Amino acid sequence: MAGNIFGNTLRLTTFGESHGKATGGILEGFPSGIEMDLPFIQNQLSRRRPGQSALVTQRNETDVVEILSGVFEGKSLGTPIAFLVRNRDTRPQDYAKMRAIYRPSHADFTYQEKYGLRDYRGGGRSSARETVARVAAGAFAQLLLRKLNVVITAWTSQIGTVVLEKKDSVHSFEQIEASPVRCPDKKISHQMEGLVKTTASEGDSLGGVVSCLIKGVPIGWGEPVFDKLHADLGKAMLCINSVKGFEIGDGFAIASKKGSEVNDLFENKKGTIITATNHSGGIQGGISNGQDILFRVAFKPVATLMQKQNTVDEAGNPAVLEPKGRHDVCVVPRAVPIVEAMTALVLADHYLRNRTAKMEQL
Repeated sequence: MAGNIFGNTLRLTTFGESHGKATGGILEGFPSGIEMDLPFIQNQLSRRRPGQSALVTQRNETDVVEILSGVFEGKSLGTPIAFLVRNRDTRPQDYAKMRAIYRPSHADFTYQEKYGLRDYRGGGRSSARETVARVAAGAFAQLLLRKLNVVITAWTSQIGTVVLEKKDSVHSFEQIEASPVRCPDKKISHQMEGLVKTTASEGDSLGGVVSCLIKGVPIGWGEPVFDKLHADLGKAMLCINSVKGFEIGDGFAIASKKGSEVNDLFENKKGTIITATNHSGGIQGGISNGQDILFRVAFKPVATLMQKQNTVDEAGNPAVLEPKGRHDVCVVPRAVPIVEAMTALVLADHYLRNRTAKMEQL
């Protein structure tokens, strides 16, 4: 299987299946001398882990990260950082009756057709369990970005039909984490919680949107042709499980506007050239322009429903799926740290590439 490596200068390789022994990764290209904040790394994993509230899957994983290499005396060595998180609460028996049935909107059919074999235990490699490694690696990247004063903040801005309209507001980490659904507005959060509970009682599922605001990215990150910064952010988001949409700046709404309405005009503010508006979302020509970067990520409703669904088996015979197991009604709250992690990997990669490019100019 190809496609397990993400990044250019900073490269992450992940491994593991949903109900295998462990999942983990190897992070290459990480610079030496970066102080390791292990409680921060562990907390990022805790924000993603299952079983953290009554609103998410009750699979009880502690998700304790084990760093195997690349760190010595509290600092990065500059050598590959290898890490793993062991799977401790696996229940492959929950999937035994579904081993020959294609679950609607899952990867079962496409994996079987492509590889001739698949791990039916929770989807194996196609499971969102794989994102554990992304969050761990993203936490390392955030430690690097912390030294550069780059701050990434993501939050839940929509679940189902409940929407937080304040798209570009600045929210604190404390506001976001105080909400079980990671929505910083108490009133909207309460509405989202109610919708999740109602939908769970119906055996159905929900989608939603994660918004992400990045502050502190300097001018010059991103490559102008195929590796545009927003293109790499888009790929990073779209390779997260259940993601079906990505928009940056004014996004799809900009298609109905006139150029005179959305051009970001330049102005000189106390000797610094900036844009008066930020319709482009902090990136122009594929390169960061120094303004805040704002994007949104759309997640589809969870494909596993706690109700019967018609499907077919591997032989093409009609079948009825009666799922068992522990599943999220809505993945969006747990996806917030995944969005932050993938964002951090992209930004750290482009910082290192930009640093190399400047060295080559000397």
